[in-house]
Amino acid sequence: MAASLRLRGAVSGLRYWSRRQQPAVASLAAVCSRSMASKTPVGFIGVGNMGNPMAKNLMKHGYPLIIYDVFPDACKEFLDAGEQVVSSPADVAEKADRIITMLPTSINAIEAYSGANGILKKVKKGSLLIDSSTIDPMVSKELAKEVEKMGAVFMDAPVSGGVGAARSGNLTFMVGGVEEEFAAAQELLGCMGSNVVHCGAVGTGQAAKICNNLLLAISMIGTAEAMNLGIRLGLDPELLAKILNMSSGRCWSSDTYNPVPGVMDGVPSANNYQGGFGTTLMAKDLGLAQDSATSTKSPILLGSQAHQIYRIMCAKGYSKKDFSSVFQFLREEETF
Repeated sequence: MAASLRLRGAVSGLRYWSRRQQPAVASLAAVCSRSMASKTPVGFIGVGNMGNPMAKNLMKHGYPLIIYDVFPDACKEFLDAGEQVVSSPADVAEKADRIITMLPTSINAIEAYSGANGILKKVKKGSLLIDSSTIDPMVSKELAKEVEKMGAVFMDAPVSGGVGAARSGNLTFMVGGVEEEFAAAQELLGCMGSNVVHCGAVGTGQAAKICNNLLLAISMIGTAEAMNLGIRLGLDPELLAKILNMSSGRCWSSDTYNPVPGVMDGVPSANNYQGGFGTTLMAKDLGLAQDSATSTKSPILLGSQAHQIYRIMCAKGYSKKDFSSVFQFLREEETF
């Protein structure tokens, strides 16, 4: 099974590289105000751009952390703050029975769970394992089967909202897993997000996230195209953004995460497109959407075009920039 997981993850990585219930939503205040909430240690694996502020919000709510990241420097500030830093995912599993993983790709998630020093090497029976990575839904389902064999519980809980929402604790979590375990996951996730939504069985959280990021990529490209056209027609970009945001073209990419430098403070476009959600990761997520569309025979015409645009951007030096740098890419392309 581990071999099949790695094969599936490798395929996803190379492309950049049941019961259904009415969704239940929990507010941050309702979840995190519980006086009886257990403050036993929580494992956190992956403290990059998103994982770092997520873990810090757990700390703010009184949870001691057991931290691991493949890059030791990423753990330094947690070590300085008195949190435990260990040398492998297996060590996290040995010390904590509730673990959150936040990793870039399917391959990374498979390695963290099923690798030689993975979580499953030392996981305790009854442990709750929550994966907030955005990965192939089929990988989530297969990881869940492996976790279940060890007597533990796996839930997929990818996030939306970006680094800003991660810092403020206002993420949206899309959770897939058995409904009976949702309350336990909700206790932790509600301390990092303002919306915690149960989507159904394992894999449905990933499905919701893939659909969300498909739309996000399309709307970001559309916003960048509209802003670029307006600027070339002589419009002031701040004025154009204001008009869009009081008109029918308004979207998250225009009113919260505008891709044009100088229009909005506190977003990657105001910082040379540093930080935020990388172009490589958006290309990866669009690859997952493409895979899902193929397997379900669903036409995603604009989604496929968006995938190609972000793949081209990765090849042209934008891989480490935020995905909103598509505006800069369009500006630099004389012909497209």
